[in-house]
Amino acid sequence: MIYLDNSATTKPRKSVVESFHQAALHYFGNPSSIHGLGQDGERLLRKSRQQAASILQVDEDEIIFTSGGTEGNNMAIKGTALAHQNRGKHIITTEIEHPSVLEACKSLEMLGFEVTYLPVNEEGRVSIDRLKDSVRHDTILVSIMHVNNEIGTIQPIREIGQILKDYPKIFYHVDFVQGFGKVPLSLKESKVDMATISGHKIHGLKGTGILYIRNGVKIFTLNHGGGQERGVRSGTENVPGIVSLVKAMRLQAEVQNEKSNHLHELKQFLTRELNKIEDVRINTPAEKSAPHIVNFSVPGLKPEVVIHALEENEIFISTKSACSSKSTDESLVLAACGREKEITTSGLRISMSYDNTIEELEVFLNKLKEVLQKLYEVMR
Repeated sequence: MIYLDNSATTKPRKSVVESFHQAALHYFGNPSSIHGLGQDGERLLRKSRQQAASILQVDEDEIIFTSGGTEGNNMAIKGTALAHQNRGKHIITTEIEHPSVLEACKSLEMLGFEVTYLPVNEEGRVSIDRLKDSVRHDTILVSIMHVNNEIGTIQPIREIGQILKDYPKIFYHVDFVQGFGKVPLSLKESKVDMATISGHKIHGLKGTGILYIRNGVKIFTLNHGGGQERGVRSGTENVPGIVSLVKAMRLQAEVQNEKSNHLHELKQFLTRELNKIEDVRINTPAEKSAPHIVNFSVPGLKPEVVIHALEENEIFISTKSACSSKSTDESLVLAACGREKEITTSGLRISMSYDNTIEELEVFLNKLKEVLQKLYEVMR
C-alpha cells in the first residue's frame, strides 16, 4: 500500500497507540477525583500539558485540550465572537479556510455578525493590504489558516500578526492544523492569540487536539459543566487521548528536526515528474507552499475516477479536503484562486508524510500514467 492522503489523516504511530493503551489501563481514574487513582490521572494530565507547552514554546496554562481541529476552530471563533460582541460584530477571514472555519463564521452571520471573506490571489495567498483595508472599528477577530489543506499555500501569518499589533482589541486566530510539524511557526513571535492543532494529522489518534489560547484572551465557554480546562471546555478529560497526542507531537517535532529536508525533496521530485506528464496542471504554488502537499488537475477527467483507479493498485490519494470531498464537484479553493472550471472540477491532492519515499512516488507516477492513458483511450 502507498498512502498519499496524509492531509486527510495519518496512520497512527505504534508507540502513540501504545501510550494510549497504557494510560487507559493504568490511569483510568477521573482527574477531578480526590483519591489516589484520580490524582495519578491528574498528575499525568499536568505532565502532558507541560510537555505540550514546551513543544509549542508557550505557557502551560495556555494549553486547552480538545477533540481536534473542528472543535478548536469553533471554540476560538464562536467563543471570541460571543464574548466580545458588545464591542463589535465584525470578523475577518478568507475564502479558502477549512469548512470548520467557514461554517462557524456563517453560523455567526445568522446571529447578526458581519464577516469579511478576503479573496486570495492565483496562488491562494491573501493580500496584506487588503486585510489592512478590511479592518474596521468594530472588528473583533481575524482568523487565517497557516497552511491551506488543499493546495498547500502558506499564509503570511507572522506579517499579519505584526499588523494586528497596532489593533490590540482585535484577536488573532490561526488554524495551525496542516502546518504543525511541517512548516515552522512561532506562535509567540507571530503574535497569535489562538491556534488550533489536530492529533490525527501528525500520526496521533482521532478525537485529540489542542487549542492554544494566549494568557489574557477571554472567550465565551461553549461547554459548561465542571470547569475543566480552565473552564473553557468542561467535561472529564480524555487522559489517554491527551497522553497519546503529546507523544505524537513530540515524535513529529523530532522527525521534523531530523528530516527537515525530506518532504522538500519528495515535493521537488513529484512536481518535476508531474510536469512531464501531458495534460497535468499543477495547482500548488512553487513558492511559499508547504512541503507535503501537491495539488494538480487533469482537465477532462473526473477526479473520483482517477482516485478509484489508483485505489485498485493500493495507491491512495484524494480530492479536495476530506471534510468537503463528498459535496460539490468543484473545489472552492481552486475557484477562489481564479482557476477555470475544467481545473476546479478535476483537482487531485497528494499529501505526504515523513514516512513516504521517492520509491513510492515513482510507483505512483508510473501507475498514474497508466491510469490516465487507459482513461483517455476509453474517452476516444
